[in-house]
Amino acid sequence: MRRSHAPPAPPVLRLPHTLRLGLYAVSMGLWVSGALWLVYHYGLYQPGEFGLGAHPMEPWWLRLHGACAFAALWLFGLLWGVHVAPGWSRGRLRKSGGWLVGSLIFLTVSGYLLYYLTDDQSRSVASLLHWSAGLALPALFAVHRVAPRRQGSATGDTDRDDTP
Repeated sequence: MRRSHAPPAPPVLRLPHTLRLGLYAVSMGLWVSGALWLVYHYGLYQPGEFGLGAHPMEPWWLRLHGACAFAALWLFGLLWGVHVAPGWSRGRLRKSGGWLVGSLIFLTVSGYLLYYLTDDQSRSVASLLHWSAGLALPALFAVHRVAPRRQGSATGDTDRDDTP
């Protein structure tokens, strides 16, 4: 007699503990340094010889942000091989993962443009888009991270996209 069984659900692509902690630390450093740069750049000024000027901590937050961005690029490359590509091939959480990856690529390109654009108007637009997307990124991450727990199906695949 032949039994028909549904195929088992693919396991969750859980990252190793140390990689997850490193990812959280770098991501938090990146977000906090960017947010603090915004606060110091747009909200905190110091009296100077010629009136109000930039706060002395402003360039340090930007330097820390750049260092964290470098680490984030390295981690993103690592995550691509151990989490993103295997997760995409399994079809799990493609929507939230796709938005997350797309946002990271957008932030990388807009950060590059901020470093190299010289036209003030273009740089201003790139800056606004960059920090707006950056401030929103934790919400996208939370959706991706919490979605498997929130889903009530046995497989946790309600965010599944079966299109190739």
